[in-house]
Amino acid sequence: MAKRLGVRVIRFSIGYPPRVWGIRRGETEYSIGATPLGGYVRMLGDEVAEEPSAATIEGYLKEIELDLVDAACKSGWLATSGKSGDDALVAIADAFTQGSGAGTSPSAILGREPNAEEAILLREIARAGSVARARETLSEGRPSALVERFNLRAFPSQKLWKRIAIVLAGPAANILFAPIVLTLVFMIGVPVTLPVIGQIFPDKPGAVAGLRTGDGIVSVGGTPVQTWDDLSRSIRESGGKALELVVKRPAGSDNIIKLTVQPALTDEETPIFGGKTKVWIIGVLPHGDETTKHETPLVALQRGVAGTWHISHDIVVGIVKIIDGTTSARKALGGPIMIAQMAGKEAHEGFADVAMFTVMLSLELGIINLLPVPLLDGGHLAFFVIEAIRGKPLKLRHREIAMQVGLFLLFILMSFVILNDISRLIG
Repeated sequence: MAKRLGVRVIRFSIGYPPRVWGIRRGETEYSIGATPLGGYVRMLGDEVAEEPSAATIEGYLKEIELDLVDAACKSGWLATSGKSGDDALVAIADAFTQGSGAGTSPSAILGREPNAEEAILLREIARAGSVARARETLSEGRPSALVERFNLRAFPSQKLWKRIAIVLAGPAANILFAPIVLTLVFMIGVPVTLPVIGQIFPDKPGAVAGLRTGDGIVSVGGTPVQTWDDLSRSIRESGGKALELVVKRPAGSDNIIKLTVQPALTDEETPIFGGKTKVWIIGVLPHGDETTKHETPLVALQRGVAGTWHISHDIVVGIVKIIDGTTSARKALGGPIMIAQMAGKEAHEGFADVAMFTVMLSLELGIINLLPVPLLDGGHLAFFVIEAIRGKPLKLRHREIAMQVGLFLLFILMSFVILNDISRLIG
């Protein structure tokens, strides 16, 4: 999104420093970091400062130098000239200032004409006779023409709607990834438990109604059921009213019969994210028979979107319960070690389980990243909302304090989840 809107992207990294591997393509370095606590996109000027500092301009000039060397490499001049690094830049600067009289034009060296910021740098290199001195002079002096070119491509100087779009793109990608994966999973096929009765608890509604082990439930209240989830959902949503079950008995018994069951309200149960609730049951467990269910593309898309909504709802409820203390943070939160353990476990269960785990993780990252905490995307969006209301950004000092607080909170959170993971490992 940043590239589409004209912002220069310096680095796209999976993981944090130290850098393990990287490759430069165009203006951007794509790298892998050794610290697997997330990833980041470094854009030109994406910092709190209102005006580019000398250090920022120096970093920008180094990027321009890389652009020039990369262009000379692509044109083939670098290989034939035998030059590299600063020597190559000095030669390009001499050709630029002296023109075709130097024997080689800058357009022949670069395969194109230098752009405005490259021209500023090349003139200063030719004048100073040294790349380092030219960089120092420009970064300290910060000429208006260079700052203007910097602001044209820097993130902080973009229009508000562009900055909002760029910041939203990350969480949006995480969230939109979920229904796409779920749609593919439902089309490929997922294992589902059939509505066949296994264990029947004595004195519960199912036993009273006359259900037997091996009974297959055909419909509930006139609504066909195909999976155990369908059966469970029908009972839980019954509101306690009597339900007519159409039951297919195993071979050797009456083939199709009808039974009436009166659901009962259970004692409170603990859902996945903590808290307790009442549910309607009939006191039966599945037999465990499974089949693979494939959906048409349209139905798969509908189920993918619905599944994404339900999972997102559960995640938001879970976050709220952790914040209000209903759910223990120690039990609910995990870090990189827990994620790796869960991924390994799901990998042994099959493709569908791995895909569902990936969907859950992607949605969690997207939603948590929208929390209004400085340094997270949600914190940047909160700043943008305030800027839209005030008509101008928050004061520099206020933003610096907010970023420091956000960094402290994230450090505490990451330390907590990592220590929590270790405590689980050692028992």
